[in-house]
Amino acid sequence: MSTANSPYAAFAALLASNGKPVSPAELHGLLLGRSCAGAGFEADAWLADAAELLGGEPADNVRQALVGLQEMVKGELGGQDVTVVLLLPADDAPLAERAKALGQWCQGFLDGFGMVLGNAALSAEAMEVLQDLSAIAQVQSALEESEDGENDYMEVMEYLRVAPLLLFAECGKAAPAAKPSLH
Repeated sequence: MSTANSPYAAFAALLASNGKPVSPAELHGLLLGRSCAGAGFEADAWLADAAELLGGEPADNVRQALVGLQEMVKGELGGQDVTVVLLLPADDAPLAERAKALGQWCQGFLDGFGMVLGNAALSAEAMEVLQDLSAIAQVQSALEESEDGENDYMEVMEYLRVAPLLLFAECGKAAPAAKPSLH
């Protein structure tokens, strides 16, 4: 998939056209972090958190994209697969751009997770995952355009496709199911 046709590029263009200079990776990280911490999948709460990151209420087309993103995450976390799809630049984007987005994704995840869970006690494994995410968020500019840099990036991406699931298993599934509303 070329960079111009990637879901990341489409989301970035949508945000930019609405004057929102926020990375799609950071938004996706925020959503996944709050979901893994047990925020549930109530759209209004997600949209309120997203609006805070975006610096204001999103336009209708951005709102629809955010709800769609939440539905995708809900399906991944509630499904039988053992990975999540990260909203990051396409593989043909420069490594520096992909690494920066990876760091933004990790920062968004940590922000979302912390926003919901606060200072709740976590297992040693969960704490290790959060420390890993924090470290990844800091070293985003350390990857060099090389085969080793590409390999390091791919290893980190593979880790990030499964690490959130540990946190979701520990924290997210404990969230009470939303009661259906009667209209």
